[in-house]
Amino acid sequence: MYLFGGTVAEAAKEVTRPEFFAGCAQRFPRLFGLPPNMQEVRSWRRSWPALMDVLMAAGLDGLRVLLEYALPATGERVDALLIGEGMDGVLDLVAVELKQWTRLQTHARLPGLVRVGERVVQHPARQVGGYASYLEDWIAQDHVRIRAKGIAVLHDAPSDLIAELRARSAGGPSERFPVLGREDLTSARPPRELARILGCADVWPPTEANVQILLEAEHRPSRGLLARAGKVIEGHEAFQLIGAQDVARQNVLHAVATARQQQTGSVIVVTGGPGTGKTAVACRLLGDLCGQEDTNPRLLSPSGTLTRQLKRTVGESSRGLITTFAGKLPGGLTSKSVVLVDEAHRARTGLAEQRAGFPIVLGKLIENAAVTVLFLDERQIIRPTEGVTLDELERYASSRGLGFSQIELRTQFRCNGSQAYHHWIDQLLTPEGPTPAWQGADYDLALADDPDQFTNWVDAHIAAGETARITAGFCWPWDSPSTPPLLPEVEISWNGPEGGRSWARPWNFREDDAAFDAPDVPGRPFWATDPGGHNQVGCVYTAQGMEYTHNVVVIGDDLVRRGDRWVARPEESHDSQLNWLSPEHYLPYALNTYRVLATRGTVATRLYSTDSLTQTYLRTLLASQRE
Repeated sequence: MYLFGGTVAEAAKEVTRPEFFAGCAQRFPRLFGLPPNMQEVRSWRRSWPALMDVLMAAGLDGLRVLLEYALPATGERVDALLIGEGMDGVLDLVAVELKQWTRLQTHARLPGLVRVGERVVQHPARQVGGYASYLEDWIAQDHVRIRAKGIAVLHDAPSDLIAELRARSAGGPSERFPVLGREDLTSARPPRELARILGCADVWPPTEANVQILLEAEHRPSRGLLARAGKVIEGHEAFQLIGAQDVARQNVLHAVATARQQQTGSVIVVTGGPGTGKTAVACRLLGDLCGQEDTNPRLLSPSGTLTRQLKRTVGESSRGLITTFAGKLPGGLTSKSVVLVDEAHRARTGLAEQRAGFPIVLGKLIENAAVTVLFLDERQIIRPTEGVTLDELERYASSRGLGFSQIELRTQFRCNGSQAYHHWIDQLLTPEGPTPAWQGADYDLALADDPDQFTNWVDAHIAAGETARITAGFCWPWDSPSTPPLLPEVEISWNGPEGGRSWARPWNFREDDAAFDAPDVPGRPFWATDPGGHNQVGCVYTAQGMEYTHNVVVIGDDLVRRGDRWVARPEESHDSQLNWLSPEHYLPYALNTYRVLATRGTVATRLYSTDSLTQTYLRTLLASQRE
């Protein structure tokens, strides 16, 4: 899919006409779903003519060019894709990233990022290098071979800016992708020299037949990409399975093989509580499937935090294979695909996203894939607009004539492997009824007397080289700007031996990447793992799916204990997705939220309630924290 396709000569003529850009803006939403913003249209007007001038000056008028070429497996678009053909019959593809930059800032600790105005963006060589990798790894080469390159064209940039960008990419994999500025692109250079700089030396106009083959080719992961991803996953210690986890993995593989042999669609649901290894099993299965013929696998998660963490762990080979599952199907799926959906309890299921009582996009995913494997914990459903149940999945599979099976993970490996702790937390966070005092000896659980105490506890473990984090219910505003300094919005007041005391910390950073001027403030997906995260308070949407050794859970005023039952107070919540609910409707989501937060710590957990009566109740169940 692309916005314009033709020869360079044809494009050079079109970009001289104002109505051409208006027509592109009109076609854009039909192709890509949303209208282009004004900044994007302005960039077309500035960059497309500049690129065509250079290509014409280089004598490349016969090459094909596709503007706004879509990469369906990743949801990205290449500004311009040049198509030529070598003397060996291989199609030469050159991905072009266009920038209008004239100034920027770099940071020594963030070599892959640059700041342009108020935006922090990827280094253009790294960006276009990702496009080139996609072209080679994802476009099927059954009928024509492809050779992909990439260039970043900064047609207004002075030489000092270009030198700075080249210095940042020197010595790394991005060095292979030239960054070209105003002085590189002057028409005073001989055409052949310009063509070489543009990555088009000895490239000729392609045949119409080969162009058509390219445009009709499937986008699916290549064998090389699958082999690299499978090797990384198999050898990574984070995905080594233990006991029941490996049994579940083998059971899933057997169920997948059976379903594919019978050539009937199938739904497999892997259920298990926190810490049972659902994500580890899902990742290991992805590695297994990468080594099988025609599985065309994907690992999806509705959680952007988990997706970013997994991509970081697996590396560049995960590009397109591991992706966030939100409002649309991933690109490149076929009727033979095996799709793994981790954190299925976070899938979007609001009424506007349902048909006949089942999520529309999830239904389309199941119907388009050969086998769909979902990893589910119903007690981690924390919003009324999210989550699907085992019963709903079984009924949907039956209504579509699909096979269905369930595999349960019972043994949990988080929280020091303490089954007693998980059982106790489940008892504590039951709507009503007594909870026994904690007497377990296999997990470090205690009550923090006040915020100063749990802060000192966290700081001590950070100083010892461990991971420790503070989490809380969404009971405070979250209005921090998109750039630091973050506002200390989580405020707690209490009476100590010396009188009134107060404590305040910011919520975790909203943005996906670390702040450019404050690299010690980790991006939202990496709050649980990166240095500096202990100085912010994590919410359930940031913590879910993550783990760390030492865990603080602040129970806010939205959930209080009165007598032998929990009482929900949605008016104390600042979560707009929940605070409009009735107390009865809000209660199960609040209990699930605090259950998620309380099961993140692998070694120890400290509980604290901002409500004095609830804190008194917890004191009857838990020993106070030892300093």
